[in-house]
Amino acid sequence: MGFWSQVGDPGEPKRKYRWLAYIGDMQPWICKKVTKPEWEITESVHQYLNHEFYYPGRTKWSTVTVTMADPATPDLAQTFYNNLTRAGYHPPEDMNDTTTMSKAGAVNQAGRIRIVQLGSSDVDPGGGGGGAFGGAVLAGDTIIEEWHLYNAWVKKVTLGELDYSSDDMVEISVEFRYDYAKLNARNGDNPYGNEASQVVAKTNFT
Repeated sequence: MGFWSQVGDPGEPKRKYRWLAYIGDMQPWICKKVTKPEWEITESVHQYLNHEFYYPGRTKWSTVTVTMADPATPDLAQTFYNNLTRAGYHPPEDMNDTTTMSKAGAVNQAGRIRIVQLGSSDVDPGGGGGGAFGGAVLAGDTIIEEWHLYNAWVKKVTLGELDYSSDDMVEISVEFRYDYAKLNARNGDNPYGNEASQVVAKTNFT
């Protein structure tokens, strides 16, 4: 019997569609796709005769890209452009304006970024009735993985394309650069609070 058909531990696998992304003050429903954090360890090599010996170096974090639907209200294109100017970029219209972008400004405009992965709803075996196996289904899905991006700022914004032959929604792709990320699943380390509690009734962080 495969692990995905068992009840309880080990339970079912993580699913791609069970997630929420919190980007600053934006509502999570606008996010359609997100890449999870990735890291790479650089290496240095020591050569001796015809041998090579490798040593781990620095840890590098890859950028995270979020694909969003662009609603008219709130207007995301306008929102990200406003964030750009508030972070310090001003069009070259005034020769006396020497404002430049700062990291503090860019990080402040990006806001807090969290990626939450959800598991399946818990079933209370003694509840009777509603569950697939006779138990009562508890409200909400369980948070099984939660990433926090630290000092994140917007590196690239792609506003999509327009096409007379398509009736698809306009999408915006935003690439975030950050200093490092932390995985908080099950360790209680939650520096930003738990906004997900408004959507998810039960978590594993308690």
